[in-house]
Amino acid sequence: MADCQHRFAIILCVLLVAGCGVNVAPPIPLAADDDAPSSGANPSGDLVELDPLLPGYQPVSQQLTGRITSVGSDTMNNIMALWVQGFRAYYPMVEVEVEGKGSSTAVPALVEGQATFGPMSRDPKPTEVDQFKEEFGYPPTQLAVGMDMLAVYVNKDNPIESLTLPQVDAIFSKTRKLGYSKDISTWGDLGLTDGWQSRAIELYGRNAASGTYGYFKDHALGGGDFKDSVKEQPGSSSVVQGVGSDPSAIGYSGIGYRSADVRALPLAEESGQSAVAAEPKYAYSGEYPLARYLWLTINYQPGAKLDPLRREFIKYILSRQGQEHVQKDGYLPIKAEKARQTLASLGIASP
Repeated sequence: MADCQHRFAIILCVLLVAGCGVNVAPPIPLAADDDAPSSGANPSGDLVELDPLLPGYQPVSQQLTGRITSVGSDTMNNIMALWVQGFRAYYPMVEVEVEGKGSSTAVPALVEGQATFGPMSRDPKPTEVDQFKEEFGYPPTQLAVGMDMLAVYVNKDNPIESLTLPQVDAIFSKTRKLGYSKDISTWGDLGLTDGWQSRAIELYGRNAASGTYGYFKDHALGGGDFKDSVKEQPGSSSVVQGVGSDPSAIGYSGIGYRSADVRALPLAEESGQSAVAAEPKYAYSGEYPLARYLWLTINYQPGAKLDPLRREFIKYILSRQGQEHVQKDGYLPIKAEKARQTLASLGIASP
């Protein structure tokens, strides 16, 4: 029922904006649930600077019609809602439906013809690629449409300074694929004192349908298994809220969900290496170990010509206006060269 209400809320908000007759639409107010980031990537409120070479979107002369259906990542739900709203300011006759139940729903929806776009916060799994190829004879196409940093959060009152990925693995995983010598179950196991040494670590994470879950499993746990004690949350915001309300907690979520009640810990790849802060400059440089692209997955036969509706929507997303939505939603806009390369891969010339 909650999923249906959330899906309806997005559709309703889009339709209400269209009915107002405005030329520039304000952000879509999502339902009060787990899908809207609570703050930007920079807690000071400063936005990550847009690449000045990103082109402005130039609408086509003909009035586009048709339907855009998005099924996939809930991490990207708010961004998708903002993109479709901005797009409909140019093309109000386009109908839109956005559904965010997790990245694992994107490829099946594309295979079954239930979606035109499948937002994902991780790469497709080999089984998903095989499923798609069996149906169409070619793999799904993933378009880089933004960047995110997956953060490891602790409560703002927790004095821990940083972690290594092997330590993160030993905290969250029962298999310890990254080689840490022992299980970590208390804050004392990480060297904290002054009343922290006997505190059990409370674990917060996502459910298995989430791309964030899959990305963290692959990159922070070495593909290992989560502990049974992880409190699986239905949305990214729930993870941050849980950590923010529990001084003994630790959790993982996208950087766009950071709040004043938590801290994103600097992370090091290995023991002895310098820990790197979850800051945009280190995501762009590749130094932050849990930086990732946000993907828009589509059914595109290589060498084919995209239909006008999908072509223009993708051009809008990769324009300055589209990347402003990424920026304002707390994530990292892509660079102009990456946008140009992505458009070129679809046979679309940059403005």
